Amino acid sequence: MIKKINHIGIAVPNLDEAIETYKNLGFSIQSREFVPSQKVEVAMIQIGQSHIELLQPTAEDSPIAKFIEKKGPGIHHLAVSVDDIEKVLHEYEQKGVRMIDTVPRDGAHGTKIAFIHPKSTNGVLLELCMEA
Repeated sequence: MIKKINHIGIAVPNLDEAIETYKNLGFSIQSREFVPSQKVEVAMIQIGQSHIELLQPTAEDSPIAKFIEKKGPGIHHLAVSVDDIEKVLHEYEQKGVRMIDTVPRDGAHGTKIAFIHPKSTNGVLLELCMEA
C-alpha cells in the first residue's frame, strides 16, 4: 500500500527566491515545471529517495495561495508513494477516511495524486502519489 515518503511540499510566495535559498544551503534543484491543474509552479529537490517540493501559486484562487494567505509560507503537505492509487482510494473509502479527492488527479511529473483531508490525519494534509 504505502511504499515510502515521496516528498514534503513547502508553500512559497516566490519560487525563484526559494530556489536560491535552498541552493545556498547546498541543495540541488532537480526539476521545475508548471502544473496548470493545480495552479502552481513547482521545483523539486532530491534528497536520497525523497524530495522537497517547493510550490508557488500561479493564481490568487490557487490552494497554495490560500494556504500562504492564511498560514504563511511553510510546510504544506506530506506525500507518500503508493503502487495503485485507485485501489488505495477504494480501501480508504470503505474505511470511512475523509478525502479531499475521491478520484485521482494529475500532479507534477506525470503522477496521479489524491489528498486525504487533514481531519482524518491529525491535522496533516497527506497526499497519495502514484508515479507514472
